[in-house]
Amino acid sequence: MAEGATTGTVELLERSAQLDALDDHLAAVGEQGRGRLVLVSGEAGIGKTALVRAFCAGGRPGRVLWGACDALLTPRPLGPFVDIADELGGELAAVVAEGGAPGALLAALTRSLRGRPPDVVVLEDLHWADEATLDVLRLMARRIESLPALVLATYRNDEIDPRHPLRIVLGELPSGAAARLALAPLSAQGVAELAGSVGVDPAELHRRTAGNPFYVTEVLAAADAEIPETVRDAVLARAARLDEQARTVLDAVAIAPLRAELWLLSALADGELDGLDGCLASGVLHAERDAVSFRHEIARVAVEEALAPHRRLALHRKALAALAAGARPDPARLAHHAEAADDAEAVQRYAPEAGERAATLGSHREAAAQFGRALRHGADLPSARRAELLERRSYECYLTHDIPGAIEARRRALDEHRAAGDIRRQGDAHRWLSRLIWFEGDNAAAEGEARRAVELLERLEPGRELAMAYSNMAQLRMLASDQPGASTWGERALELAERLDETEIVVHALNNVGAAEAEAGLAGGIARLERSLQLALEAGLEEHVARAYTNLGAGSVALRAYAIGDRHLEAGIAYCAEQDLTLWGAYMVGWRARSELDQGRWDAAAATASGVLAAPDMPAPTRITPLTVLGRLRARRGDPDAWGPLDEALELSRGIGEVQRIAPVAGARAEARWLAGESEAIAAETDAALALEQTHRWAGGELYVWRRRAGLVDAFDRDAVAEPFRLELDGDWAAAAERWTAMGCPYEAALALVHAEDDAAQRRGLAELQRLGAHPAARRIARALRERGLRDVSRGPRAATRENPAGLTARELEVVALVAEGLRNAEIAGRLFVSEKTVAHHVSAILRKLGVASRSQAGAEAARLGIVER
Repeated sequence: MAEGATTGTVELLERSAQLDALDDHLAAVGEQGRGRLVLVSGEAGIGKTALVRAFCAGGRPGRVLWGACDALLTPRPLGPFVDIADELGGELAAVVAEGGAPGALLAALTRSLRGRPPDVVVLEDLHWADEATLDVLRLMARRIESLPALVLATYRNDEIDPRHPLRIVLGELPSGAAARLALAPLSAQGVAELAGSVGVDPAELHRRTAGNPFYVTEVLAAADAEIPETVRDAVLARAARLDEQARTVLDAVAIAPLRAELWLLSALADGELDGLDGCLASGVLHAERDAVSFRHEIARVAVEEALAPHRRLALHRKALAALAAGARPDPARLAHHAEAADDAEAVQRYAPEAGERAATLGSHREAAAQFGRALRHGADLPSARRAELLERRSYECYLTHDIPGAIEARRRALDEHRAAGDIRRQGDAHRWLSRLIWFEGDNAAAEGEARRAVELLERLEPGRELAMAYSNMAQLRMLASDQPGASTWGERALELAERLDETEIVVHALNNVGAAEAEAGLAGGIARLERSLQLALEAGLEEHVARAYTNLGAGSVALRAYAIGDRHLEAGIAYCAEQDLTLWGAYMVGWRARSELDQGRWDAAAATASGVLAAPDMPAPTRITPLTVLGRLRARRGDPDAWGPLDEALELSRGIGEVQRIAPVAGARAEARWLAGESEAIAAETDAALALEQTHRWAGGELYVWRRRAGLVDAFDRDAVAEPFRLELDGDWAAAAERWTAMGCPYEAALALVHAEDDAAQRRGLAELQRLGAHPAARRIARALRERGLRDVSRGPRAATRENPAGLTARELEVVALVAEGLRNAEIAGRLFVSEKTVAHHVSAILRKLGVASRSQAGAEAARLGIVER
């Protein structure tokens, strides 16, 4: 007998364990007073909604607040929270109506919840979530314990590919922030029980449906004929049994994604709602307060697509008219129906408004999509208006790191300006293209676009566009580590921007000049950056705030000022998460990995770097730092495939051609060569970087040190090399080690000690390398000491027995933690940036060391030993 749970007259098969788990979570919230987030996932039709409804219908004392995401082509911002606000009213409704930031919305929701008995908050269908909703989810996960409720979030895991925004959010959730409840298909026994005495072959039914409960029930509902070849046939067969009045209502509901309010349904069905009872009785539709909807989106889509084109068009036109006349017109919803109704004029009326509202709420992907919708129906627009929409789309694409989309829209806008003979707008478009092409990794082309912008704009009366073009030149020079060039162009930008009272350009130029001066070690650089940040925050200039945090954070880490760098990185990452500035946030996360690596927090560095690299379509500048961290860390630990990340980093850095990208990659590759006993290759790895016109004093100093360790003696400018490296190059190993220790860099301190001529210092350095797990370096130094005649040199603990009772290596610890989360080998390979074959080897070793026979047993045993958390 299949395990089941009963709610009403519908039996929920093979879900007792999941219902028990939800009961346990709710009880824990009530007992501890701390909220919990449970992610309920599964393929379309697996029964996520049915499970949550069964749980919420269990007679529990707290309220159930239900919000769902839209199935619109471009969803309305904050859809589920709008639903919840409509029910709760009060402060939450006011914050939603005002377009409050995620933090304000979450605070209002927290104050609206009762606490005891705990409420249940359902966020349904997050695979359709808009960016603003995902921002609230990010923040909610970080603050879940302060929310007095059990939050159940459902999503289709078969509809979120690696590029899906929700996939990125789930990958960024803090460890332990959410419990995961993945629903499996019905077993063959469960399908047989559900089929009962219906005249179908249960085995064939299970084969054709793969145990998907929705598919099974829809096929069984149409079982008066042969089993349909597709679920679409099953849905339409079920709908065909309705009478004419009911089918009219069903068709009307089908063109309204998410739900159809009764007043809207009346308008769509010309007031004839007699057929609604038949739809509800058949189970095709279900009622929810003052609206009705399909039980599953698959069914709605099947019915809508089966409508005759003229019938579908007529219904969308009715929906458009009814919604436009409603008390609370929603531009996103109106734009959806306007496009489906092929009403270009209405699309132009509502899509740009929906785009502007989405941008204000931080839903930048939705904003870009709405501007794109307006452009698709904008053939008859005046050229100036079309150019304006293209520029708005380009900017929103840029904010969400869709750089190809941003470039395509900006180039189309440039064509419009050329046709109109507008030199000023042409110059500004070239300046924007310079910025966007830099993200593509083509620095030479970016410089060309920047100079073309200046050339065009200097023909005209000086204005804000010219000031920004000057500042853009300063930015490119700063990125190329050309401090004099950055200061020259930056001062020109500042002088003109201050004369024009253009605060945004002042902020931009201060950032460029400050970052260049800080990198060069000049006094005042950090102060300029902090002034840029302050002005940007005061003016609400989101992108410029992110730039300031980035240059303060990454720049300070590059200078080994970790306290300052970490503080600004954490603040910047949090800010970007709340403002949907994905690209900036990812770049800073990559530098957080670099900071963790430098400070000896290697496990954290590996996880952080892998998280950035797992995100899709990250541009070259964003990938280089985490690639270098991961390759360097693997080389230091002796893990497999150190050269994969380092080779990709080299290729990307060469494409950009900036010393700030090339030199750190060269340093990482020189270290990997030294650790592999290939010192003779270090010259070739470092020659090109040292030949560049400008060299960062920290990155350049590292290159000279690795060359010295390889036996190469170079002439160098002592003032152009950072102090710890200069001390080592001068032969003062002890002083270099002291400086590295004071700065919080244990690995560099250990390397300095092991190169000293004092045996005691070398032993201390060796012990530190062994403690860090730097096995290749430790083996190399221990071998050298023994060759010099020292007999009591410790070999250190074996990697297989460090820091855990099962003797797992550091990489095996990472793998078993992901196995315990239920990830497959391919998913683990993507997360850790290794091959699937390598993961398979690690999993085999883990099973052997833990003495278990399966992955599930490995997760349970690792949890029992305290190796992973459950």
